[in-house]
Amino acid sequence: MATVELRFSALPEHVRTARLVAAAVARRAGVDESVLDEVRLAVGEACSRAVGLHQLSGITAPVKVALIEEEKQFSIEVGDEAPHAPTGVRTSGAAADDLDAEAEEDEMGLAVISGLVDDVEVTAGQHGGLIRMTWPTTPQPTAVLP
Repeated sequence: MATVELRFSALPEHVRTARLVAAAVARRAGVDESVLDEVRLAVGEACSRAVGLHQLSGITAPVKVALIEEEKQFSIEVGDEAPHAPTGVRTSGAAADDLDAEAEEDEMGLAVISGLVDDVEVTAGQHGGLIRMTWPTTPQPTAVLP
């Protein structure tokens, strides 16, 4: 199992770099060429979501991305350190309107990712969240030396 780890400041301009690296590593891992655009888009959405959560919460820790090459699959994990409120917690007034808008935007981002990736796992808690996306790989031919 090979893993490439990225950490970047929670700034939107770094999301493009994460997308490019993810696509290059996915290609090398054997992810089918026909889904590389989906890999780029899903990683971009997950990283943009993490950047937004960090900025909203005032978190200076970097966004973490792990690109994991396993025997028959390739996974990408995008982690944030923003606290995620338990479901059902409500506030009132303007704060509630802001939280509702943020929750709606967050749900839309997760829906986009789910539409792009068949195998998605989302976990979130008080100490951050993680989106794990997985694609199947095809074995790479090995070179035969004369």
